[in-house]
Parts: sequence; C-alpha cells; structure tokens
Amino acid sequence: MTKHITYTTQGVCSRKIDIDIDTETNIILQVQFTGGCNGNTQGVAALARGLKVEDAIERLSDIHCGPRPTSCPDQLARALREA
Repeated sequence: MTKHITYTTQGVCSRKIDIDIDTETNIILQVQFTGGCNGNTQGVAALARGLKVEDAIERLSDIHCGPRPTSCPDQLARALREA
C-alpha cells in the first residue's frame, strides 16, 4: 500500500513537497518538490528515492541553506518525520 503526503514547506524557496511511501517496507517511492532550485531539488528527490524513511531522516536532518536554519533536504526530513 502507498501513503501519499503533501507537506507545505517553511523557510525555503520550495513551496511544497509531495511524497509517496510504501507502507509495508517504509521505503520512499517518489519525491516531488514544487518550487525551489530545480536541479538541487531533483537531485535530493532522486537520492531519497529507494531509501528507508528512517535513513533519509537521519541523512537530511539539520542541513542549512546559507544563513537559513533549514533547507529543502531538511524540510523533506521534517515531512517524513510527520508522516
């Protein structure tokens, strides 16, 4: 079964993140950022695909974007935590 999450980001250029997770394996199937730096968000989405949710949270949490206390990868980790 697949769980779909739409997360509204805060403090970054992207506006939202859509995520699909396989609920049986807890593996990220798909990530789509809306807005933000297209190349960077596509890269983060591609790297997250196939990871276990817990592993993605561990790798992406607390990454900052310049002086901002968060980033698109950190926002993805926050979305996954809420899921």
